[in-house]
This record gives sequence, structure tokens and C-alpha cells, in this order.
Amino acid sequence: MTDTKKTNIILFSGEYDKAMAAYIIANGAAAYDHDVTIFHTFWGLNALRKSEKMHLKKNVLERAFAKMMPRGADKMGISKMNFAGFGPKMIKDVIKKHNAVPLPELIDMALEQEVNLVACTMTMDLLGLQERELLDGIEYGGVAAYLGEAEDGNVNLFI
Repeated sequence: MTDTKKTNIILFSGEYDKAMAAYIIANGAAAYDHDVTIFHTFWGLNALRKSEKMHLKKNVLERAFAKMMPRGADKMGISKMNFAGFGPKMIKDVIKKHNAVPLPELIDMALEQEVNLVACTMTMDLLGLQERELLDGIEYGGVAAYLGEAEDGNVNLFI
């Protein structure tokens, strides 16, 4: 009998290509029977945001963050060569041309493979994000939850 290997990823970046890399690694590790957790903090939470607009009670600063942050994985920018917004369209065209899996589908695959998607509650409080704004089927936790997972991790990545 072998012990289950654990892969833990902190997704800090809110950039499409970096989030895509995190989810490709997570799905690959899950396919190899790893117990996988992606801890989404700060701008990485954008990958978990629902795409539809919501009318929620928020203060001025929370409304400002909500307007500045992309609503959902498909609206995230890329880390290099953004070209005033044309970069994400270009990379998505390349992904489609090569029959690669786009980020929203990688997230769905992760959920199907029972990858633990965790939203950082402290960051949610700082940015004024509410649970209703995030995808269904995810978990919520703070740094202690991440450290509990990472302590036994075979692979720990910060993206």
C-alpha cells in the first residue's frame, strides 16, 4: 500500500497564462492520483469569480475592487504581451487552434477530478468579495488551512 501524494499550489497571480499553468499542473497531478489543493489568494481569486454581474451591498472601496478586477477566469489578462487587451484574445486563439483546453474548462476539469479549490477568506475580506460571487463547489479557508495541507505536501508551488 502506498501513501497518497499531495500537491499544493498557491495561486496568487490573476493572470490568465499563470492561472492556466496552475490548473494544468493541478489536473495532471490529480490524474496521477495526487491529492491536489489550489489555494487562491489575492488576484488568484479572480479565477474563481463568477462571470455574471451581481448587485450586492458593498462599500465604496469594495465596489471599486469589484469593478477593477476581472469577473471570471475568461476575463483575466495575460502576464506578458497584453497589447492593450489584444494579448488575451491572441493567446485564446492559439489555444483554440492547437485544441488545447482553455482556463474555464481546466477549472471545470479540476472540480470534476475533486481538486480542492480553496478561496482565501482573509483576502476575500480585504477585497470585499462575497461567497455568492465565487464558483459553486469550492472551499473557503485561511492561511492555517493552506499550511495544514502544505505541511504534508510532496509538491508545493507558488504561482
